[in-house]
Amino acid sequence: MTRIKAFVTLTLLGGLAVVLPIAIFILLFQWLFGQISELVAPVTQWMEAHTQFKDTFAQLLVIALILAVCFLIGLLVKTSVGRWVHRHVDHWLGKLAPGYNTIKDLVLQFIGGAGSEGVLSGPVARAKIHGVDNPLSVTAIVTSQHENGDYTVYVPTAPVPTSGFVYHLPADCVEILPHVTVEAAMKSIVACGSGSGPLLQPPRLESTDETA
Repeated sequence: MTRIKAFVTLTLLGGLAVVLPIAIFILLFQWLFGQISELVAPVTQWMEAHTQFKDTFAQLLVIALILAVCFLIGLLVKTSVGRWVHRHVDHWLGKLAPGYNTIKDLVLQFIGGAGSEGVLSGPVARAKIHGVDNPLSVTAIVTSQHENGDYTVYVPTAPVPTSGFVYHLPADCVEILPHVTVEAAMKSIVACGSGSGPLLQPPRLESTDETA
């Protein structure tokens, strides 16, 4: 009876491990698609009225066009003319649109930008937030390094890494983990620390045979 119970439990957990990520992904996609659909609703309605594209296909086409425009703008700002235009537009929006600079700084700090530091640009570190003599450490992402050598780190909370805490720590309290990517660190945080052991181990050094 115990074996049957263990078999049923393990099989059910195995099925949930496969189904739940897919279901959560579908729900998140539906929510995100609904939010974007509301934003592009005016353009979608115009397209449905003046073209043969209808309903969901029209929405997908509008979203694809928006992504294409973002890509083209990204190419444009790589040119000297594009950088000049962006600099002036950014300057005037900062003066005329309240809150624009705050929103821009938040976006750049999270995703990073050209020449800027950000959460997604790393690097990942092991931070001793209670001092170098305290054995407690947390997974952190370095968001800034200061002239005196100190670090500012972001410590995500599990299982939602978009919320967390910001600490300003001396260099001896921050151990950079160059072999750990931000993506791998985020995966371990979402999993509430599961599988984080290999991430915190020092990278293996390639052994070389010395010949006399």
